Amino acid sequence: MGNPAGVRRDFDALEKRRMEAAQLLKKGIKPAEVARRVGVHRQSVGRWAAQLESKGRAGLKKAARAGRPPRLSEKDLKRLESGLERGAEALGYGTGLWTTGRVAELIEQEFGIKYHPGHVWRVLRKLGWSCQRPTGRALERDEERIRWWKTKRWPALKKKPAKSGVRSSSSTRAG
Repeated sequence: MGNPAGVRRDFDALEKRRMEAAQLLKKGIKPAEVARRVGVHRQSVGRWAAQLESKGRAGLKKAARAGRPPRLSEKDLKRLESGLERGAEALGYGTGLWTTGRVAELIEQEFGIKYHPGHVWRVLRKLGWSCQRPTGRALERDEERIRWWKTKRWPALKKKPAKSGVRSSSSTRAG
């Protein structure tokens, strides 16, 4: 049966289903019927029955966290976030822009853990930081002058449609 790609498993619900199957098996219900009632494959029920027999109900408990354990603890993440909030300039960079490469360097400096810059975004996402691009506006920018140019000068420069009655060079009418 499995899960579609990208869908997280509900480990509590899976454990509940195994425990329900264990109760049915203890009542003497056949594995095929148990499989139908809990909505799993017959082979899964067979595997659960073997675990139940060898390890008891403890063998059907949910496993610990799936996947590789995180390399940065919650305490480390808080320390990292305070380092990010100080700004990139505080660490000697010329701009305040945090790139994944810079964050990877910060993690290595602070914690001695190497992260590939391509994977740092996961740490940032866990901290609630998002990917943003700087606006890239000049410091000398004069907003009032720009507004004047857009409202007064640009309309004066824009091409205007030809007056009606004047034929265009793309006219299809026979002359």
